[in-house]
Formats: sequence, C-alpha cells, structure tokens
Amino acid sequence: MARIVIDANVIISAAFGGKPLEAVVRAMEHHEVYLSESIERELRGVISGLSKKLSKDQMVFVEEKIQQLISHGRRVSVSTHLALSRDAKDDHYLSLCKEARADVLISGDKDLLSISEEGLEKNGLSCRIVTPGEFLENVP
Repeated sequence: MARIVIDANVIISAAFGGKPLEAVVRAMEHHEVYLSESIERELRGVISGLSKKLSKDQMVFVEEKIQQLISHGRRVSVSTHLALSRDAKDDHYLSLCKEARADVLISGDKDLLSISEEGLEKNGLSCRIVTPGEFLENVP
C-alpha cells in the first residue's frame, strides 16, 4: 500500500472522467491518501469557484469526491516548508509529501512535474511526482 498525495487539480479533472477519475478512485480505494488542513481548505474553496464552469452532475461528483477525500484521507500537520516549485502555491504539496513520507504525488501541474528526482532527494523527499496516467501504469 503506497502513501499518496493528490493535487487538487487532479480531483477537479476527475469530474470529467478518464485517467484522473481512475487514478483518484484507485488511490482512495487501494492506498493511504494524505492531506493537510491547507489542502482541505483549498479543496473546499474550489467548489465555489467551479459552480459556473461545471454541470450540476459534475459539481455533485466533485463535491462527493472532495468529501470522500476529506473523510477518508489521513490528516497530517505540516510544519516543514519546502520551496522547490516554480509556483510557490505548489510547495505545500511538497511539504505535505515530506511530512507524510509519501511515495507518490499525483499531479497534472507542469511546475510540480518538472521537479527532478535529484531535487526531491536533496530536500529529503523520496516520493515520485506522476501524472494520473503514470500512476495508473506504474502503481498497482
């Protein structure tokens, strides 16, 4: 069982089906998924910002998945602050990965995906950053 952190953009993309949906479902059903208070707030805030962009059915789906993640995810208090991403808003995911000793961060964010394994290791991270498709192909 892997320790997983899921980027909010993947949760939102799951509303449209495809690999993001498959990755979120697999992660939640077969692995330990971690989140922090900050990421929980981000996920709750996303709902209000999406109401004009998604259909009613998609909104219901996103709300359900976010609630499932919040209910079943393991909460971790994040005291570490890493500054590795080109986008500082993404650094909290990396800090959470370090605190949770995550194996995998699932993201579609190019800023996160561009971070080298060497850069992660230098900062005490042993996780891989993968797309939903890579997660499905490489993590049982």
